[in-house]
Amino acid sequence: MLGVIDLPTYLAGLVLIVLLPGPNSLYVLSVAARRGVRAGYTAAAGVWCGDAVLMTLSAAGVASLLQANAVLFGIVKYAGAGYLTWLAFGMLRAAWGMWRSRTAPAGEQAGEVVADERPYRRALVISLFNPKAILFFVAFFVQFVDPGYAYPALSFVVLGAFAQLASFLYLTALIFSGTRLADAFRRRKRLSAGATSAAGALFLGFAVKLTMASA
Repeated sequence: MLGVIDLPTYLAGLVLIVLLPGPNSLYVLSVAARRGVRAGYTAAAGVWCGDAVLMTLSAAGVASLLQANAVLFGIVKYAGAGYLTWLAFGMLRAAWGMWRSRTAPAGEQAGEVVADERPYRRALVISLFNPKAILFFVAFFVQFVDPGYAYPALSFVVLGAFAQLASFLYLTALIFSGTRLADAFRRRKRLSAGATSAAGALFLGFAVKLTMASA
């Protein structure tokens, strides 16, 4: 179909890949829990746009360039790890502020924590500064593109559309789960601080994992 080989296998693998936790999905869940559905979808839009850019770059052969150039791969890798580390420390500082001001009204705390946050931009940068994602897209997609098909770009569009649909459904589920968590966070300020600390620690883990990645 349109140059796509073995679509059922691709869809099965795609579902498993989308369900794996990563910095993008964690950030969307965090935003939805702290700021609600609208902000959650704003962050999700950044993820979708970032993924679309990565898919386009993969189809254009940029992933192969990264794979062949160790210096370029290292630059992108450490830039991405540095950004994730910066986000992690921001979350940890916010959590510390929550612990210190547990007696303040919940709405006031939330306003202080997210005053300068731009969910779309942060989610977009998290997506783009992930060289392993670029390499994944090209390594996964090419297995399902018929090399003899006259219009391979169309095959990539079909595969990308399915990937974005799966991401939309998954992130939507996370967003509405996050709004339920928000109610618990408002009632239990220690829970909110603990969850923010855990998110910061996970982002540090993602940064460390990225620095250890190899092309």
